Amino acid sequence: MTAFAQRVAELVGVGKEHLERLAGGDLSEVLLFRRPDGRCTVAKGGPGVSTEAAMLRLLASIGVPTAPVEGEHQDVLLLERVENDGVFSPKAWASIGEALRQLHEHLGEGFGWPVDYALGSVALDNRETPSWPRFWAERRLIATASVLDRPWRERVERVAAMLDDLLPAKPPAALLHGDLWTGNILVAGGRLAALIDPACYHGHAEVDLAMLTLFDTPGDSFWESYGSLEPGWEVRRSAYQLFPALVHLRLFGASYAGMVDRLLAELGT
Repeated sequence: MTAFAQRVAELVGVGKEHLERLAGGDLSEVLLFRRPDGRCTVAKGGPGVSTEAAMLRLLASIGVPTAPVEGEHQDVLLLERVENDGVFSPKAWASIGEALRQLHEHLGEGFGWPVDYALGSVALDNRETPSWPRFWAERRLIATASVLDRPWRERVERVAAMLDDLLPAKPPAALLHGDLWTGNILVAGGRLAALIDPACYHGHAEVDLAMLTLFDTPGDSFWESYGSLEPGWEVRRSAYQLFPALVHLRLFGASYAGMVDRLLAELGT
């Protein structure tokens, strides 16, 4: 039994035989346990428990399906298990598009978030910045590339220098999921069941769409449900996809070097 499993067992008062490690959980340990009344609870570990709980509660408050928070205890977050079937049918994609549009219509006053966060070992500097291109350049691209080898850093810095001409200065500050791919989208019965594992902040809505299309291929019903995009979205998409690609390069190594190189080349560096 891991130290986290021992902590969860003691916290909820169950024996270790009632704990089951869930698939996934690349960035933190995730366990499932069944309560005596039959309910299933997911336990997640990590230093950002209170921040994630606040994000989940915010999503729920604006009507976006997510995993209900059952409790938070220092380094343990307890969530109600959301049943899902993993079938991304056209109806499910339409439901996802509708919910994402609803999320993005919830606007903030600036770009950023009240507290910093992290994706695994990759810190997210969420300090508010009045210029969206500067936020993306400094808080996301340059900061994420700062620990990479010099050739990577220099290419990313050249991209950052061109963002004032590529990105809108002040797009609507949409509420973003921040880590949107199908692994963080639960579906059941042809509908969205929950968005999970958020890394929220306010920014250009295209950020979520770019990440979703980097790792997945939403169906036509998704785009019809989400609605029209601003002209030039395809050009900006590479700049937005570069950030999650850099995160994956840092977290999971050289297997993502080709992706980063491709995106940098598309951006002319």
